[in-house]
Amino acid sequence: MTKDPEVRYSQGAQPLAIARYTLAVNRRFKKQGEPDADFIPCVALGKNGEFAEKYLHKGQQIAVAGRLQVRNWEDNEGHKRTTTEVVVEEQYFAESKEKTLNEAVKEKKPIEKEEGFYPIDDEEFSDLPF
Repeated sequence: MTKDPEVRYSQGAQPLAIARYTLAVNRRFKKQGEPDADFIPCVALGKNGEFAEKYLHKGQQIAVAGRLQVRNWEDNEGHKRTTTEVVVEEQYFAESKEKTLNEAVKEKKPIEKEEGFYPIDDEEFSDLPF
């Protein structure tokens, strides 16, 4: 992820989370002078948007599944605009939890306790038979 997701909520009786973020995708093969990566705009709606807001952060490696969407609109100056984006239907963490925890420790970010669970040091329990 190139930066933290930008999240907005729709207006209405039941607000809908709309998270927008950009993924940098490295190219496997490139010609001399071409960029190393493509930057793919993504939009996650509803529960996926809420998930992105809560758990996704700049620098994380994630995998998404979705569909391409092309939108056309007219800007304030009357110019026609077009954008292509991935509408996220599924999103997954693509790196180990250990790496994520190590990065949180390096950046001195607090590790959130989630519904009665909290991170533990696995070495404390290395003598357990399971």
